[in-house]
Amino acid sequence: MTIATACLILHQQGRLLGEVCSCQPIYDGEITTSVFTKIPLGKFVLGTFLASLIHSLALPATAQTAQLGVVRSPDNAVNWSGITSRVQSTGVPYCIVDFAQVRQASDLGKTQFLLLPNIERLEPVQLQALQDWTNQGGRLIVTGPMGTLSQPETRNQLRSLLGAYWGFALTKPSTLAALGINKNWIAGTGLANPIQGGVVIPAGLNATTAAVWSQGDNQPPAVVTTEKTTFFGWNWGSEAVAPAATDSAWLRAALSRYGVTASAASKAASSAQFCVPAQAAALPLPNLSAKPATVTKVAQNEPDFGVVPLQVQPTQTGSMTAREVAAMSQELENLIGRFESALLAANATNSSVMQTSAAIAQFPTTATKASVNSNPQTTTAGAIGAIANARTGLQNFRNAVAQRDYNRARQQWFAARRALWDNYPTDRKRSQAEVRAIWLDRGTIVRAKSEQDLAKVFDQLAAAGFNTVFFETVNASYPIYPSRVAPQQNPLVKGWDPLEAAVKLAHARGMELHAWVWIFAAANRRHNAILNQSADYPGPVLTAHPDWAMFDGRGRLFDVNNKKAFFDPANPEVRNYLMSLLDEIATRYKVDGIQLDYIRYPFQDPSVNQTYGYGRAGRQQFQAQTGVDPINVRVSDRVLWQKWTDFRIQQIDSFVATVSQRLRAQRPNLI
Repeated sequence: MTIATACLILHQQGRLLGEVCSCQPIYDGEITTSVFTKIPLGKFVLGTFLASLIHSLALPATAQTAQLGVVRSPDNAVNWSGITSRVQSTGVPYCIVDFAQVRQASDLGKTQFLLLPNIERLEPVQLQALQDWTNQGGRLIVTGPMGTLSQPETRNQLRSLLGAYWGFALTKPSTLAALGINKNWIAGTGLANPIQGGVVIPAGLNATTAAVWSQGDNQPPAVVTTEKTTFFGWNWGSEAVAPAATDSAWLRAALSRYGVTASAASKAASSAQFCVPAQAAALPLPNLSAKPATVTKVAQNEPDFGVVPLQVQPTQTGSMTAREVAAMSQELENLIGRFESALLAANATNSSVMQTSAAIAQFPTTATKASVNSNPQTTTAGAIGAIANARTGLQNFRNAVAQRDYNRARQQWFAARRALWDNYPTDRKRSQAEVRAIWLDRGTIVRAKSEQDLAKVFDQLAAAGFNTVFFETVNASYPIYPSRVAPQQNPLVKGWDPLEAAVKLAHARGMELHAWVWIFAAANRRHNAILNQSADYPGPVLTAHPDWAMFDGRGRLFDVNNKKAFFDPANPEVRNYLMSLLDEIATRYKVDGIQLDYIRYPFQDPSVNQTYGYGRAGRQQFQAQTGVDPINVRVSDRVLWQKWTDFRIQQIDSFVATVSQRLRAQRPNLI
């Protein structure tokens, strides 16, 4: 007879006796006389019936008394053998949770603790189950890139639940060092063993860095804890990452935070059972030694401000630390700025008048909550009023802190945040999607070495919430792709086309890919050193065309400050070459945009004789216009110096205009 059959029989018998019965006694493993002296006779009869069923079912002890549930999913299937062997070595009874079957808190069984090793994908319903389970008193131990491949909203809520998030993997193994009071529970966890881990980033006032990676002066967080969670910054259960003894010791240490101790020599059952689902209505999780933190669920209609809400309650009392005050002040400032941006974007679509942030502040500051979502104009007024009230609330918060009236400070802070949430402009379309972008530089691309390696980078970027990548396509005259225009592809990239791969990888993840191109910066001494070239090597293009170069007022090719050599923007041949290069990128690759970098002359300071623009073509053209060679123009001659300045400005302006017109004629939607 199965557990499900036993529950069904119990349920049917209970209905006949007029009682609503629970299967809970089956799984407690301790049905005693004292339990039944407090319940009606009908339940006692049923309990006796079930007691005999327990013996006939002969459930393994692990399924009945397990304190620890170990979550299994497709993400950790490869390392499952290593995970279970390490758990067994701790001596803590455990059972297995099939994550694919989790839809509510009761599906997590009657365990007190959950170990979620290396789970990168969570569905919203699974996250909700974890939130409800922890609210009932459960504790989480998570490892590795937790939730990084989940949807953005799920990742954001997961950060709030865990108080931290996976940042990025480290490039080499490192040892762990405990911090401060955490040495009490971390003691004896085998810190000497190097681990191939990653950085865990704290994301809330209740988060504490328990251990760091020892990398000389750089000590990024490795283990982050809250009252409810412990987050290990490595893939737990893999011999390639950490020795089994180290993993097991850290798990024992995490459990010891809550008073759970077990001998490493004792062994749990060699074949653990799946955790028995609990009856949600009858499952009060046991009180643990650590007091559960208060949790406030964020209202469903609160906008995604792109930040993790601070774990602060309006009913909290007592003093505030300087860290709390700084964090709360910064968050409110960020929310006000984000709100203003959202309002500007919303109004841009629904009005022929573009409003500035300064103009917004002059709008009426009174509106009622009832006006929201009814009329765009009244909604705008309410939103603007919320901004003004939030600014006032921020100042009141700071004033209350200065007066040490911390209760009033918290009230002011919450009122300001609530006003922003209640008036967020959700009734209209925004003019454009929000851009969350990152520059992906040449060094990272070169280290990737293949499309497969580059895919891992794009997975990390997508997991972090980026939707736009500026991909370094031309650096110091070297394109990252095999070009028909440029004389030489970057020699550190051989055998593949990173730009082609990047476009495909970005679009597959719903991201935009923009080609980031160095325009007038033609050579770089730092790059020369990487390629074992002479420091004065002018790059492949200027080597072929030395008359395309620009010099400073002393005749020097390389800028003494940024160590770069520049093209002469006034040279028609330079402009044609660069235009051909941009044409090639825009037509051969389905890039979403082209970013013009170094679209300028080097930074100048005439007071110390650092002036630029004295290429052959530039000097000839200016002399043809004014009769004066610009090399002889001094700042003291204000009229001529202004003409020389205007001449150089015009070279940049006209080139940008040409690029824009030409590329948009070919691809109207190109950014």
